[in-house]
Amino acid sequence: QVQLVESGGGLVQAGGSLRLSCAASRIFGVNVMGWYRRAPGKQRELVASITRVGTINYAGSVKGRFTISMDSAKRTVYLQMDSLRPEDTAVYYCNARTSDDYWGQGTQVTVSS
Repeated sequence: QVQLVESGGGLVQAGGSLRLSCAASRIFGVNVMGWYRRAPGKQRELVASITRVGTINYAGSVKGRFTISMDSAKRTVYLQMDSLRPEDTAVYYCNARTSDDYWGQGTQVTVSS
């Protein structure tokens, strides 16, 4: 089991920044950690991921604006979101992948125009 607790969501104006945090109960055995989002009326999509060896992947829509990072000592993954747009509005979920998928409870990000 991996418990995930997200924080850092909120309301921000377009062009602003937010940083999301995801604290994991353990990272031993976790192969990939990532951030997903689900916008109203849309399917959940991958935003960014980072493997245990540091390989990073971004969705095309956030590349150059969002940065994923991990502090292994704190067992925490961050998503720095800059130049936010209204279309980034969604519930953001942290994911940890072992042989199973584990999810956080989600944190709302709302970007006003």
